[in-house]
Amino acid sequence: MIRGNAPRLPALVVGSIGLDTVETPFGAVRDVLGGAASFSAVSASFFTDVRMVGVVGEDFPAEHLALFRAREIDLNGVQQQPGATFRWNGYYEYDLNQAHTLATHLNVFEQFRPTVPDAYRDTPYVFLANIDPDLQLAVLEQMSAPKFVMADTMNFWIDGKANRVLEVVKRVDAMTMNDAEARQLCDTSNLVVAGHRLLNLGPRVVIIKKGEHGALLFTQHDYFAAPSFPLEDVKDPTGAGDTFAGGLLGYLAFTNDVSDANIRRAVVYGTVMASYAVEDFSLGRLQTLEPGEVMVRFAEMRRITAMPE
Repeated sequence: MIRGNAPRLPALVVGSIGLDTVETPFGAVRDVLGGAASFSAVSASFFTDVRMVGVVGEDFPAEHLALFRAREIDLNGVQQQPGATFRWNGYYEYDLNQAHTLATHLNVFEQFRPTVPDAYRDTPYVFLANIDPDLQLAVLEQMSAPKFVMADTMNFWIDGKANRVLEVVKRVDAMTMNDAEARQLCDTSNLVVAGHRLLNLGPRVVIIKKGEHGALLFTQHDYFAAPSFPLEDVKDPTGAGDTFAGGLLGYLAFTNDVSDANIRRAVVYGTVMASYAVEDFSLGRLQTLEPGEVMVRFAEMRRITAMPE
């Protein structure tokens, strides 16, 4: 964990924990650790204490739980239910921004109803990872006035529950989604227009992820474009967006500062974390990552994006 004198506060992550089978032009893996909560919680754990809410089946490998514990992630909110763990099977071609789904098996995740333990309900920083918007709203009802809530979504929920997704947007401090999802939800091809339309619904922050092209940050008074970190070795983009979100929220909790300027820094830290995640399949690179490497790459991001006078 990155250390400092800041008043670090805990973060809560709610989302899917699963097993992925993935093929890219650079290799293939089967039944490896995946799920939005897995990537975002591990990423956030580099900055602050993390509490996790999710569900796994009786077949979930013990070594994955051991990984979470090694990152000092509190698992009291993770249910283990009879049945099989959520599974996703997909592939990427050379355009790594586009995932192709071959199969999704919800298994125990289909009946998942997130229950926030009493000890978690006053958690000040919350990430509602990509799950049914009705479940995201149910989690919010269980929380006691969190300081900063960020939510994610996906095209599946926009297709089937757009009104509920919009209700989530109205209820959170920050909303994040990828560029295609923003265009779909806001019915526009222009991402700047989409960002402002989402802001007008109520959140103070909107972040539109653009994969290898970085991220756009919108606030009521400002706009920020963060590039991705240039990499020569990219193996698997699965979970990059969730890693980005976890790093962003973890940094905000670490600093306990949600000013616009600090959110900009948090976006860059999220970008740095995502750049490590794509260097290997599953959470392989995050397992070997050292806090010092995060700081070095953050400094490099500042250097390569600096504009001379």
